[in-house]
Amino acid sequence: MTALWGLTGGIACGKSTVSRLLEQQGATIIDADVLAREVVAPGSDGLRDIVSTFGPGVLAPDGTLDRKVLGAAVFGDEGKRRALNAITHPRIAALAAQRTQEALARGDRVVIYDAPLLMENNLHHGMEQVLVVAASEETQLRRLKERDGLDEAAARARMASQMPLDQKRQHATHVFENDGTLEQLEAQVHRFWQAHAPR
Repeated sequence: MTALWGLTGGIACGKSTVSRLLEQQGATIIDADVLAREVVAPGSDGLRDIVSTFGPGVLAPDGTLDRKVLGAAVFGDEGKRRALNAITHPRIAALAAQRTQEALARGDRVVIYDAPLLMENNLHHGMEQVLVVAASEETQLRRLKERDGLDEAAARARMASQMPLDQKRQHATHVFENDGTLEQLEAQVHRFWQAHAPR
């Protein structure tokens, strides 16, 4: 029997690291960010619809989607963001469902849908485990500034654009606290897997 889990977290909390650690334990990871790139790959209907909605200026010289240009166009414009989501979200959901069915057909033990907007898009309902990777605000700020070269105001704006971590914690069946070392995080993930993965 395959277990279906959801994985999300706050920005710069270490969700990608936890995803990798769970994959090492034996989980099948379906990564929403990877699917998001697939549905707008060159030649796809998704990319064609984005170009017809936002214009050819969102294309890089090699014909791929220029995510920075598109991001700048939709950031802070609710109407444009909704238009983009209407193009990408149904396609991502369909691809995620297809990959999940393939994993179920193979009899994979644990399938994890790794999505930054798991709760915002109400995808966590019906999952056996809803895993949240969290860290203190100070840790998030420090990591964002180091990782993305942002100043404090820009880092806070990124954090404010997401559902607050406290809200995510309320929906979680388990929270990985990631303010410490990689070794401490590895130990948390290993303990959780031993306790909850189907045998």
